[in-house]
Amino acid sequence: MSKRQISIKKAISLILITNLITASILIFVPIPFIGGKKIVSKQEYDFVKQFGKMMSIKSILEQRYVDKIDENKLVEGAVKGMVDGIGDPYTVFMNKKEFEDLLTHTQGSYAGVGLYVGNKDGKIVVVAPIEDTPAYKAGILSGDIIIKVNDQEVSGNELEKATSMMKGPEGTKVKLTIYREGKGTINFELTRAKIIIKSVKSDVIENNIGYIRITTFDENTSEAFNNALDKLLNQGIKGLIIDLRGNPGGLLDQCTKIADRILGEGTIVYTIDNQGKREEWKSDSNKLNVPLVLLVDGGSASASEILTGAVRDFKAGVIIGTRTFGKGLVQDIIPLPNKEGLKVTIARYYTPSGECIQGKGIEPHIVLDLPEKDKERELSYKEDIQIQKAIEVLRSKQ
Repeated sequence: MSKRQISIKKAISLILITNLITASILIFVPIPFIGGKKIVSKQEYDFVKQFGKMMSIKSILEQRYVDKIDENKLVEGAVKGMVDGIGDPYTVFMNKKEFEDLLTHTQGSYAGVGLYVGNKDGKIVVVAPIEDTPAYKAGILSGDIIIKVNDQEVSGNELEKATSMMKGPEGTKVKLTIYREGKGTINFELTRAKIIIKSVKSDVIENNIGYIRITTFDENTSEAFNNALDKLLNQGIKGLIIDLRGNPGGLLDQCTKIADRILGEGTIVYTIDNQGKREEWKSDSNKLNVPLVLLVDGGSASASEILTGAVRDFKAGVIIGTRTFGKGLVQDIIPLPNKEGLKVTIARYYTPSGECIQGKGIEPHIVLDLPEKDKERELSYKEDIQIQKAIEVLRSKQ
């Protein structure tokens, strides 16, 4: 080896050593100054100081871990961990598959078992099964707690992960272990199916009472609702029941469009973000001119509660059922490079009277629960005591 080659090798070594020393000083020096001169901004220094630990641990893993490390998974895990560190189960980083699943879900179809779930006290709680899906047919109920997916324990802090695990190719199987109050642990083996969500269905019951069930607020819901309502009004209904039981929410704009159709002029809902900025959604003077009843339960969440709170505060109808879920947070979906996504809680929402129902829900005007024996089977209109109570209330207003 020539002297020139040796000199170049030494020079490269010196450069590397110098860079390492500089990085160490930036991470560990107690103040962002050297020799009385500021070498980085306060913001840059704080960033390096906070995240230097992550780089240090990454270096140790690369040097010492027994197997080859997939750096992409390492980065994804670090990002997920940072987002999870906020402590909000509704603020999540989604990889490509998880983000695609979310977008598909809001468009009204996906492959899975047919469950809406939420985080309650750190547990994954079934908000509602979707009608005519594998979970619904198997007998999974609102209020069941999912403790394992495919024998892997899950918690409310892993809500998106558990949801993703339950989805998969049509025809494949998934095992769910749930805890049901009064019955203990129950195992279900479900075959995934294509879940096509028909978010609105309607009927005329008891001669002249209109009935509209809204199962979720997806991108087609307000149009379907308006079509159903127009048809019922043309049939001469004298009262309307809107059934929001087991409706876990969905798109805010769809909910406010429906509220605008049935309420008079005023504020439907408003949000306040982390800067104290207030944003309002308002309805015009047009309103529904027949008596109204809303049916709700513990599975009525988010957008369902916005509609319920507005009807209550406008005094536009009577609410019957049991206390709602209690989700008063608003999320925004942010697309990221590589077809990944970030769902972020950006604000709290408030009913027209100024109430945030986060964690407490809405108490109905008439509290009426279904008998336990009726919660595990599909009921006809005549068997459903909540619908019958709604009919009684509407009759009294005709």
